[in-house]
Amino acid sequence: MALQAPIDRHTHRVLRAATLQLVEGERRRRFPTALHAGEPGCSVRHVEDPVLADAGLRADVALSLLRQAARFTPRPCLWLTRPGELTPHDDDLRWLGPTTWACAALGSPLGLVVVTRRGWFDPVSDVRREWRRLRRTTG
Repeated sequence: MALQAPIDRHTHRVLRAATLQLVEGERRRRFPTALHAGEPGCSVRHVEDPVLADAGLRADVALSLLRQAARFTPRPCLWLTRPGELTPHDDDLRWLGPTTWACAALGSPLGLVVVTRRGWFDPVSDVRREWRRLRRTTG
């Protein structure tokens, strides 16, 4: 379920939009980690504040979000937003196992992707896209 380069157009569009949504929508320097499912503009999310310590609870949250997102988008994506750089962090690793299980349980072809203000990356395959200044495109 890891991303493999080159990624398809739909996945690129969704992950770019998720990054842009974070850049434009989150003004705080430090903000809680959030798990999103669906597509930007049409998604559900769980804000991890406080941190869920139990992997079983995280798996239940991921499964529930994916099921909700599947009602309004045919190919729901799952992404984690957090502050920081595009390197693996504890939050990424804490959510990786539970989200992988939830995606496999629902037959989702795509696993967890981490989104920061600088871009996105797959913590398993390290496929990534980074931007210096991400801007909304017109047209």
